Amino acid sequence: MSDRALEVAAWILVAIGLAVAGYLTWVHYAGLDPVCVGGGGGCERVQSSTYADLGGVPVALLGLGGYATIAVTLVGRVDSARLLGALLGLVGFGFSAYLTYVELAVIDAVCQWCVASAVTMTFLGAVLVARALRPTPPPRAR
Repeated sequence: MSDRALEVAAWILVAIGLAVAGYLTWVHYAGLDPVCVGGGGGCERVQSSTYADLGGVPVALLGLGGYATIAVTLVGRVDSARLLGALLGLVGFGFSAYLTYVELAVIDAVCQWCVASAVTMTFLGAVLVARALRPTPPPRAR
């Protein structure tokens, strides 16, 4: 994949992640139950669990901040921005994997929105690592 294709893929994945995390953050602060396909109450159980907050901060808000920070690294055109983006993508992947484990093993419920974010972060982490491993292209002509 070209560097440009990786960058476009990263932006698309960031947009999806921001939308999902933004929705879950809005639901949290509005005091609503998330809309979930198929019912079953999994989303409500996960969102109302003690694991939905970390130190008093909603996990959805942490995700929103994570996706936004990754977006900032995509604007940078230097190797350090690429490396930071890859690091954040890997941390996001690890945190998502932990939260998925908690959903399955502890809460015994699955939130479709959380799965969507975890899948998005997994792909985003892979794209960001692939991008970081490529040489930084020369600046684009204006």
